[in-house]
Amino acid sequence: MLKALGIFQRATAEHLWRMLRPGDSHDRITRDTLNALKGDGKVRVETRLESNHQLWVLTERGHKEAKQLLPGNVRISGLRKLEYDEDGEPVAGEGFDEHAAAVTMTAAVLTGAGFGTPLSWQTEIGHKLPYGYTQYADLTMRAPDVDVPAMLLEVDRVNEPVDVLVAKVRRYAEWFELLAPKADKTKAHAARRDGAAVHDFRLWSRIYPPTGREGYVPLAFVFTGRTKAQRESRIRRLEQAARTYFAGTAYQGRASGITAVDYHQALPVVVTELERITADPDGAAGKVWRRLGRGEDEWQTLGEALDNPDGDRLYAAQLREARRRQEEREAAAREAQRPVCARCGEKFTDERWQSIRPSRWHEGDELCGPCLNAQHEQVRAEKAARRLTEEVAAREAAEAEAKKNRGLFGRRR
Repeated sequence: MLKALGIFQRATAEHLWRMLRPGDSHDRITRDTLNALKGDGKVRVETRLESNHQLWVLTERGHKEAKQLLPGNVRISGLRKLEYDEDGEPVAGEGFDEHAAAVTMTAAVLTGAGFGTPLSWQTEIGHKLPYGYTQYADLTMRAPDVDVPAMLLEVDRVNEPVDVLVAKVRRYAEWFELLAPKADKTKAHAARRDGAAVHDFRLWSRIYPPTGREGYVPLAFVFTGRTKAQRESRIRRLEQAARTYFAGTAYQGRASGITAVDYHQALPVVVTELERITADPDGAAGKVWRRLGRGEDEWQTLGEALDNPDGDRLYAAQLREARRRQEEREAAAREAQRPVCARCGEKFTDERWQSIRPSRWHEGDELCGPCLNAQHEQVRAEKAARRLTEEVAAREAAEAEAKKNRGLFGRRR
């Protein structure tokens, strides 16, 4: 609890209950723990909100202890110092900013749903751009061991122009394209054509864990406040205006019939509403997320929304199918060229076809193997018959000559 307050600075018992003890049916144990820490001088109530919830902060003692407990890579928030009036009485803290409350609640409901731990979160992390602007994320999550290893979150209370949200999407996309220090620009440019390989040259891969999916670290907009219709309208307008950053592109050099989308250099943008999350029995783990660019009524779990069934997996399947069709076309074209036997009309076998290719035309090349063999047998038979006829004729001629000679000899006597 000290670590959670160290990260988020101010929180209600409900926030801490949802974040640290989501399995409890109410926040009684959380409140008891806070009161025990208060007795130890480590936390105090800064103020009571209009909702009647107490707002808890760390004391100086608790802040020092939280700093010791937090890992070195987790930034601790500033200490909310206790102020006194002219009479030496403690001054109640200023009203809890509604945006800050929504940010803490967002981290609470996601942590309670199993997306990391309180240590996975940091607030107001800057993403500096080359032209001097720094885009601060309301929340960043790094949780390498869960289904969503990293995510950037913007909490919106429906009180800014949609253009402001579109500009945030644009700046995040620009930041993800920044090269890492000393990265080879030539190799990085070449890697743009090789899917995920380009990210090895990018700055973001040195800061955030691999996403486990195509594309950059996802950006989530969590809307809250106003009416449901106003939130829905805002989501639709954001979807229309920011499409170029999350839509993906066609695969380069794609074969015919490929409809899959290349998301490797796209910024996945998902949206949800705090009201939707808190109303769902499964909370942030339920079907309360929508991926911009998909059906307006397609609410999914966060993992489903971030998956890309129309990305690499579809591309691999369609590429296999395209290659199969190409092989079939090539086989059909080859089959159309297969010679036909001039004698029996049967097509040549592959072996017979191959045997006539290397050389020029020879007698019998128009015949299939069996007919060629039959022709050879016929030729051999004809030759044998001729030889036999010639032998018989020669023998008969020899016998006639011998008979003739015998007759002449008899007359001389």
